[in-house]
Amino acid sequence: CIRQEKINASKKKPARIIAKMNSLVDADVIQELYKASQFGVQIDLIIRGICCLRPGIPGISENIRVRSIVGRLLEHSRIFVFENSGSQLIYFSSADWMPRNFNRRIELLFPIENEKVRSIVLDDLIQKYLSGNVKTRVLQADGSYVKVKKGKDEDDINVQEIFIERSRAELDVREKKSGQKKTISQKQKKKS
Repeated sequence: CIRQEKINASKKKPARIIAKMNSLVDADVIQELYKASQFGVQIDLIIRGICCLRPGIPGISENIRVRSIVGRLLEHSRIFVFENSGSQLIYFSSADWMPRNFNRRIELLFPIENEKVRSIVLDDLIQKYLSGNVKTRVLQADGSYVKVKKGKDEDDINVQEIFIERSRAELDVREKKSGQKKTISQKQKKKS
């Protein structure tokens, strides 16, 4: 898919990659991302942990941006979006882009085809991750991270807290419908 985005960019077709994962280490994938950037593919990477790629290097990776969101949750979602000339391909996966995941583990990668789920991923999840300005850092070309600074008229966008509050609200609605209310801690006490 990375190579296809490069081809699309060379033909002046829409080309973009958005990838969310915990680690980006695989040298071959990094080289493909650099090549795609050189062809003009816009690349947004949301990488919580290790990232061996260096964004923002003129002539090499100036079209690549890397964000790291480290909050109170250790997230395990891997989401990959390829623009595909306007017919986005969306995948969920269990694998980071690391040699061990590609070569020594059994991992899953599957397409998201349900339109409702695709809309949630593209219009909600990804947009929140790309606009977060709390507990978010941006990787620099020298390998350092800089805290995202919000504009003076910009609200705090703490992505993880937004999703936690949303989940709580959805749980409250379900509990009201069912007439039962149990918190996670109450459920844990019963098991003890």
